[in-house]
Amino acid sequence: MRYLSVLKKNMKLKKLYNATDNLIEQQFYLSGSDTIIGRTPEVSLKIRNSGLIVKRFKDLFIKNIDLFLEQKYLKFFKPFKDIKGLDENHLQELYQEIQIRLTALHGTEFDVLILYTIVLSVLISSIRNINFNDSIKEIIKRVKQKSNNMNQNQIQIELDKLFMKNNKNISILYNISYLDALAESFNFNKVARTCKIQKGLYINRIVNLILDSTHF
Repeated sequence: MRYLSVLKKNMKLKKLYNATDNLIEQQFYLSGSDTIIGRTPEVSLKIRNSGLIVKRFKDLFIKNIDLFLEQKYLKFFKPFKDIKGLDENHLQELYQEIQIRLTALHGTEFDVLILYTIVLSVLISSIRNINFNDSIKEIIKRVKQKSNNMNQNQIQIELDKLFMKNNKNISILYNISYLDALAESFNFNKVARTCKIQKGLYINRIVNLILDSTHF
């Protein structure tokens, strides 16, 4: 009986480990290649040691997976307070968001994999969006510096157009910003410097696209 219980737990863990790989890598990292991708692999950027950073990030989930299985979500979140953009207050907000989502699902049958997907998606999306928003702020600042004819609302409209078109520069900037945050968090300083250089290049491309749009 004990053997069956251990076997069942091991099968459950294997599913969660695979889910960790998929949820972290999807539309971000090409497995085993040190390559960051955009929404599709056609848009990519090779950054040395990015794979090591992705592994370190995965390890934060794997090492604390028992806390997740015990439904101690706030404790499961604790190690992530050292990730750039997150702090204890923000993690508390994410925990509350998880509670709201679970309350909405009350009475619905779902397995542990669906629950894990919800928890990871909330956390990963938050990290990505916080750091991408910093890049967006930089784009707006640079456009304002170069043009006296565009206010923040007009700039945002042009940015929204690029989002809707799934512009490749926006797509890859989103993930470089994410990798930059992880690199800083895990003290991969050379990778962080590379990311900042690449961020600057893509930010300038987007700035030029916005400025060019006003010429028509």
